[in-house]
Amino acid sequence: MQLTFYKYEGTGNDFVMVDNREQFFPKDDIQLVKHLCDRRFGIGGDGLILLENDAEANFKMVYYNSDGNPSSMCGNGGRCLVAFAKSLGLIENKASFIAIDGLHHATIAENGIVSLEMSDVNEVKIYPEYVFLDTGSPHHVQMEVDLFHLDVKAIGSSIRNSDLYGKAGSNINFVKQVSEDTFAIRTYERGVEDETLSCGTGATAVAIAMHAIGKTPNNHIGIDVQGGKLQVAFEKEGSTYTKVMLIGPATFVFKGTISC
Repeated sequence: MQLTFYKYEGTGNDFVMVDNREQFFPKDDIQLVKHLCDRRFGIGGDGLILLENDAEANFKMVYYNSDGNPSSMCGNGGRCLVAFAKSLGLIENKASFIAIDGLHHATIAENGIVSLEMSDVNEVKIYPEYVFLDTGSPHHVQMEVDLFHLDVKAIGSSIRNSDLYGKAGSNINFVKQVSEDTFAIRTYERGVEDETLSCGTGATAVAIAMHAIGKTPNNHIGIDVQGGKLQVAFEKEGSTYTKVMLIGPATFVFKGTISC
């Protein structure tokens, strides 16, 4: 099979995009997805995303981690998919799409900044050493003093695979406060099983967690990731975080074909 693909990245979180509106892609072939995401023998990416037709929204998002397995919501991937849909002529500056966690809405500005509405967060679990919440994907959030010398892969892997989260695991975020409304983060992603340069649902989780534990009173928060800068905005109604927006660039890298 000759596969046409498109490479996109959002603050360094990179994805292989495939237009699967004709339903030709073998969606159960875990090894194929893993191969395409391989940085040495394939195209390379933190994940693979299929764009498909949907009866009620502009399109559907089907997301795979780089280990080849279907996964939970990917915020940066969703933003990149909106940019991809615009390049295909499916949308102009507004989009609605279905992902594994439900319906999402997004806008894309002329400068390429994509604002993606994330799922509401109904529960934030606060523990003495960390915070846990689900922003479309499960996230463990903990503060660190020496963030930039941290062995994220080793420590993140140990927490992700611990009895704390069982077989399903969790994404692990390490955080340092930069200012009243800005935080630097590094994230270990399950499914990639390594640190990534950016994680959209992780950035969202950190912003909400920092607000929940009183580290910031603001509801528009800057998140410095390894690959750039994201913003997260939200409102709070009772104990629920609503109108959660993940905001940042989504950039086309290249188009190609590969035999598989």
